[in-house]
Amino acid sequence: MSNLISPYGGQLVNLVIPQDQLAERLAHAKTLPVLNLSARALCDLELMATGAFSPLSGFMNKADFEAVVNTMRLADGTLFPMPITLPVADGAMLQLDTEVALADERNNLLAILRLDEIYAWDYETTAHQVFGTLDTRHPIVAEMSRWHKHFASGKLEVLSLPKHYDFTHLRRTPSEVRESLEKFGKPNVVAFQTRNPLHRAHEELTKRAAHSIDGVLLLHPVVGMTKPGDVDHYTRVRTYRALVENHYQPNEVLLSLLNLAMRMGGPREAVWHAIIRRNHGANHFIVGRDHAGPGNDSTGKPFYGPYDAQELVAQFADEIGVKMIPFKELVYLAEENRYEEDDKVPAGATVKKISGTQVREDYLGKGVQLPAWFTHKEVAEVLAESYPPLHRQGFVVWFTGLSGSGKSTTAEILSMLLLEHGRQATMLDGDIVRQHLSKGLGFTAEDRDTNIRRIGFVGSEIARHGGGVICAAISPYRATRDEVRAMVGENFIEVFVDTPIEVCEERDIKGMYAKARRGEIKGFTGVDDPYEAPLKPEVVLTTTDHTPEQNAHKLIAYLRSRGFIHG
Repeated sequence: MSNLISPYGGQLVNLVIPQDQLAERLAHAKTLPVLNLSARALCDLELMATGAFSPLSGFMNKADFEAVVNTMRLADGTLFPMPITLPVADGAMLQLDTEVALADERNNLLAILRLDEIYAWDYETTAHQVFGTLDTRHPIVAEMSRWHKHFASGKLEVLSLPKHYDFTHLRRTPSEVRESLEKFGKPNVVAFQTRNPLHRAHEELTKRAAHSIDGVLLLHPVVGMTKPGDVDHYTRVRTYRALVENHYQPNEVLLSLLNLAMRMGGPREAVWHAIIRRNHGANHFIVGRDHAGPGNDSTGKPFYGPYDAQELVAQFADEIGVKMIPFKELVYLAEENRYEEDDKVPAGATVKKISGTQVREDYLGKGVQLPAWFTHKEVAEVLAESYPPLHRQGFVVWFTGLSGSGKSTTAEILSMLLLEHGRQATMLDGDIVRQHLSKGLGFTAEDRDTNIRRIGFVGSEIARHGGGVICAAISPYRATRDEVRAMVGENFIEVFVDTPIEVCEERDIKGMYAKARRGEIKGFTGVDDPYEAPLKPEVVLTTTDHTPEQNAHKLIAYLRSRGFIHG
């Protein structure tokens, strides 16, 4: 923890203006045009302001942005692998050499930005260079596709940090974390990044890591934006707190929360995490297999290799001032009542382990208590309270297909069959939603995407509170459907109604296809506007050889197999 020689662990950036200037600058901010920040930009602003992103002192200008995208370094050569930018609308009427006030969605003024530069950026180049993919199954790649086409940068003066009302005693700035760590009197600090609940294998690993370096553990969970569908941070922090209070010694661990907006950027993100932890006073960092990975791509393959993140952090360890400690898989030896590294298991030993999928589906999903050898009782109880069995969880069945493919008919039958099986579902039909939630929207690509996002948002909120949702909308664009998938998480079920266009035209009692063929309707999906079929939907339905009733029963069988229908 001593010998802070790198730019990351030395003097921290502090963008918060002095208290004696606050009243004057706040009064000035009230006279300025207001730019409302997204949830991601709010997280970035807070961590820049407090020095967590040191040496970064503001949203990146063009030179820094392009250097980071292409070389993982700022324009001056300093290692910094993740672009931190402020998207601004093309029609925002912003002018260079002027000031704007930055505010949250409730218009609480947070900062003053002097606009030094507004520059265009390229979505495909950025996604490919930073995340290695254009696949919109990657949640941040999907999100980036709807960002504004220009970024803004300039000098930042922070008036106030974003307000948090939960777990306030665990929210510390980098300086406060470093001050707290100094009091332990240990020569080293090992940080552990987590966005998931911790079980006994994690506890064992972190304790071993701290003991091996005669150090203290910085348990540093992310409570900002993580992967869509992750366990909510309220539940996770309750489990961390239970572990720290009951199963760690007071002199070996510091629990502190990090309001980070993750990018799920795999190897690059792991290096970024190491820099952030160095700024908090750590000089060792535990890196897991597929660290900060977003899961599988549209073909079912992982976006990043299992050890890519560990190798990249190790490559830059000396430059950052943080030694990489690999997260080795630990398994439980039943006869010896202990955990051991997977590659050190004695021959013939009885090994037990439970995967994350099994935790969700075979235990929490079925209302079965997690075993004591796997997780402590306190953690199991918190998870059981927050995550009911699957037949009481919400879900979204998302029908997609051409106009006339049979989506709405099958969806209506499915809704009645669900009632027969004891589950209610809210119907969100694309045409009906347009009469209410999306009234006034046209049929441009942008308006279509807006309509789908609105349906997706409503559906995700209903599902989050335990309700079933059936959505039937053409939703022609793959990237937008993947955005909705990201909103909902693992309980999103994409149903592709695969009906040939010639069959859809035969069924078209409104004559819409005929009008489109004659040019009377422009931008009609399947005629002069593309339909992008799903690459890997959960269910594919065909309607030329199956009736709507048969397809609805097929979906009931699928929902039962997943556990969303009891029995």
